[in-house]
Amino acid sequence: MYDVVVVGAGPAGSAAARLCAASGLKTLCVEEHATIGHPVQCAGLLSMQAWSECRVSRKAILHTVSGARVITEKGCSLAFDAATPKAVVVDRTALDEEMAQKAAEQGAEFLLKSYACGVRDGRLHVQGADGTADIPFRLLVAADGPRSPIARILGMPRPPVLLSGIQADIPHQMEGSCVELYPDASPDFFGWAIPCGEGRARVGLCGLQDVPGRFSRFVRQFDKRRMHCVTGAIPLGVMPRTYADRVLFVGDAAGFAKPTSGGGIYTGVRSARHAADVAVECCEAGRFDAPALRSYEDRWKEDFGRELALGYRLFQARQRIGPEEMAELCRVLGDPELLRTIVASGDMDRPSTLVRRLLLKPVVMRACGTLIKSELAKFVTG
Repeated sequence: MYDVVVVGAGPAGSAAARLCAASGLKTLCVEEHATIGHPVQCAGLLSMQAWSECRVSRKAILHTVSGARVITEKGCSLAFDAATPKAVVVDRTALDEEMAQKAAEQGAEFLLKSYACGVRDGRLHVQGADGTADIPFRLLVAADGPRSPIARILGMPRPPVLLSGIQADIPHQMEGSCVELYPDASPDFFGWAIPCGEGRARVGLCGLQDVPGRFSRFVRQFDKRRMHCVTGAIPLGVMPRTYADRVLFVGDAAGFAKPTSGGGIYTGVRSARHAADVAVECCEAGRFDAPALRSYEDRWKEDFGRELALGYRLFQARQRIGPEEMAELCRVLGDPELLRTIVASGDMDRPSTLVRRLLLKPVVMRACGTLIKSELAKFVTG
């Protein structure tokens, strides 16, 4: 009998496994793939806070980022640079492998190439390279990604939005240490180009429709050659309830990706910390029913729930911003005073402070367009 079984060995799953094992809980992490860190389904751009949360060495870092350029199809661009590291670009395979290794060093066991296909009576049914098995557990932590088989098995409602994404590493030299954002490349989200080493860039986009066609058109401006290409999905909007009897949902499985950027490592690892704390308390008390696990939801909401809720409102507002409004917004934000505000208050993981400060400026609200003022007003006052 395991105290905790974690499904999924991405950053959130490995963090949960490490923290549970370090607290003395008998822990198993089940991963469906044969190799941890494959396939890669992430842009690999982590804020300095997110990087710190991972608790790993610097060997996975490919590049350091200090600013960004927003480039619109109408010819208006916006650039800002903090002149100090704000994010790192990482090799996600190396990051995931090291996080799993840290969990193993604390005593967590790993079962690879095994797919979770059933949950019943405190047992996880898996199918894998060695056949089938029923694994008894006291608590199950679902860190099994945006499509979460565990949520599907239990009939749990899923996050309301699932973005599709395509990304490729290409030979392309980028100047300096700034990422490039292309909002009009995918009008319901955005496209990006991220420097990831000398002569190499990571180019991709996410959206709700026509993602392959958008990507094909977008990548033409860079280089036709592709060194590595991946697809993936990003859930936006938290699932209605992130716990059930004997089960906690963390990371993308819970819908914790940030609606403003699509990044999920910071919130994923933070949610894993809260899940591990609750797991320890429940194992000590011998209670694993839904009421006993409710404190997990209280904790992550207190930590980053407001950011996710406000970010989702901003995502909804973004659907009403067309190319003309986007160009005007970039022009307005290019004001030196507003640029200083962006540099001083910008936070990739907790952007609400900056967004509120900007939206309190009448010139910014006017640039956003009349169609979205009501939604943004909720963002400012909510």
